[in-house]
Amino acid sequence: MTALLLPFPQFDPIAFHIGPLGIHWYALAYIVSIYVGWKIAVKLCALSPVAATREQVDDFAFWAMMGIILGGRLGYILFYKPGFYLTHPLAILQVWYGGMSFHGGALGVIIALALFSRRNKLNFLSFSDRITTIVPLGLGLGRCANFVNGELWGRPASPDLPWAMIFPTGGPVPRHPSELYEALTEGLLLLVIMLVAASRPWARVRYGFLSGLFLFGYAVARTFCEFFREPDAFIGFLPFGFTMGQVLCIPMALAGLWLMAFGIRHPRTAALAHA
Repeated sequence: MTALLLPFPQFDPIAFHIGPLGIHWYALAYIVSIYVGWKIAVKLCALSPVAATREQVDDFAFWAMMGIILGGRLGYILFYKPGFYLTHPLAILQVWYGGMSFHGGALGVIIALALFSRRNKLNFLSFSDRITTIVPLGLGLGRCANFVNGELWGRPASPDLPWAMIFPTGGPVPRHPSELYEALTEGLLLLVIMLVAASRPWARVRYGFLSGLFLFGYAVARTFCEFFREPDAFIGFLPFGFTMGQVLCIPMALAGLWLMAFGIRHPRTAALAHA
């Protein structure tokens, strides 16, 4: 039975070299998602009602990158392995080995959005709506990088599952390729939903609706995928069988519902007239 299982592709963790510098797939996922996301964000922010100028979106790309990296890394350290990094502080800088928390990255980007909007006198919710629309792009590419690295694999699966896989570091049991489940749901599916919603003037003039849709959509997708993903060994299952990822999604889902309700109840009639 085991011989029928899909073998895990033995990817080289380094995508390519630039001289002596090796570019890891994980870093490449961030670079590509930020670049492509920036291009899409320029077009989204130009849609009526205009949320920001081309120059402002260009400037925010750096802010977003810093929010993702600093927030994601600090979130992982605080939420998942505070004890380890307290005793191994130099490991904090080794981001090429993974160890990024989406929930921490989300907080980092929210802070960046708030500070940038205030500095540039932009409507925070309107600008946030356009930026959060493209976040699933980075999520999907990031999960693909997790798969390439053979990390964050899934829970044990039936050997009869056609795509069950033996992971190099996951022991001899067949497992769900949960990284790909997340890439398809948190990434591709949520990206399509967000882009379709953002193309509707009805959604764009209800400031906060798109941001809420993303938060709620991600929370639902992540909670679903956590049922197939092996919990981190250093945390395991929480009471009632929950995982840390599912617990962190609860406030995100509630915030998303509140933002969608706020947007629906407070349409910007002046913006609607020009949409």
